[in-house]
Amino acid sequence: MKIGIVKESGDQRVALVPETISKLKALGVEVVFEKGAGAQSCYSDEDYQAVGAASLSRKDVFAQADLLITILPPDDTELDLLRKGSAVLSQFQPFIDGEVSNKLKSKELQGFSFDMIPRTTLAQSMDVLSSMASMAGYRAVLEAATHLPRYFPMMITAAGSIKPAKVLILGAGVAGLQAIATARRLGAMVEAFDTRQAAKEEVESLGAKFVEVEGAKDDKGAGGYAVQQSEEYLQRQRAEVQARAIKADVVITTAQVRGRKAPLLVPKETVEKMKPGAVIVDLASSTGGNCELTKDGEVISVHGVTIIGNSNLAGLMPQDASLLFSNNTLNFLKMLIKDGQINLDLGNEIIRGAFITGDSN
Repeated sequence: MKIGIVKESGDQRVALVPETISKLKALGVEVVFEKGAGAQSCYSDEDYQAVGAASLSRKDVFAQADLLITILPPDDTELDLLRKGSAVLSQFQPFIDGEVSNKLKSKELQGFSFDMIPRTTLAQSMDVLSSMASMAGYRAVLEAATHLPRYFPMMITAAGSIKPAKVLILGAGVAGLQAIATARRLGAMVEAFDTRQAAKEEVESLGAKFVEVEGAKDDKGAGGYAVQQSEEYLQRQRAEVQARAIKADVVITTAQVRGRKAPLLVPKETVEKMKPGAVIVDLASSTGGNCELTKDGEVISVHGVTIIGNSNLAGLMPQDASLLFSNNTLNFLKMLIKDGQINLDLGNEIIRGAFITGDSN
């Protein structure tokens, strides 16, 4: 059985790194890779060849792979290059693209989606969403610090004293908690909001203040995503967020609802009242944004406030992001592959969740 990886289109990461490929041998598989697949992640072709992977053209990787693994889904043209009956593992996001399962079925391909792996303790080592979210939360703070026209920490100098920056984190999931930890390490005063009361202890353990808005619907089974709230609650939430945001130097938003548009947390009226020089980093930009004025993939300035719309900040740290993604992939493959072949055990909840071309999908 051959596993194939290619150079990602529009992303600097690579799905498998050499260190992981060397561990795949125990599963009885071979790996073929597109020339230059890992170059943007600081992994050379020689690194891959040193662990026994074979270098091919992009077209040949698609043609020879029994299982193609990518970070971003291949387009329709490239899916047609795969042999019928082969498999592809990627981030297909079927909750957003409702036709992807039928499309793969029509091409007679087996489809597995990373983002459909259950976000449970048992599957934690395979959870690429959490791995990438943690990196995004870290990078969000660095991006904010770069654009903020002042210090993060309190500074006492002979020329005068500087007050610490005030940072507001909206959403205390994996990305939010990493953002809190990073902002605190840089010396900022941090407040964090989350609809889940259970997040309070985690937020406070990191040295941040937990902002509470009563009446939230708490869905512990939401798999790390936010849940849709009542309009009455959303109004109270927006009022509280506005009161905090207009005093903040940095606002980092991370809330997403699976399969739906991201909840609006920072309307344009709030942006208008924020301090000149303040920064908003919107990690939910790809699903509509938590800030009303966010433009996905752009950095804009509105009323003197810098708004950074980027849902792929992990991709800006491609070497470590690729390593973590690759390790998550390895852990999933250990469950999926037996004796050098795909073992489609639908009695296994993790494989069943990830398999998007079954009869129930």
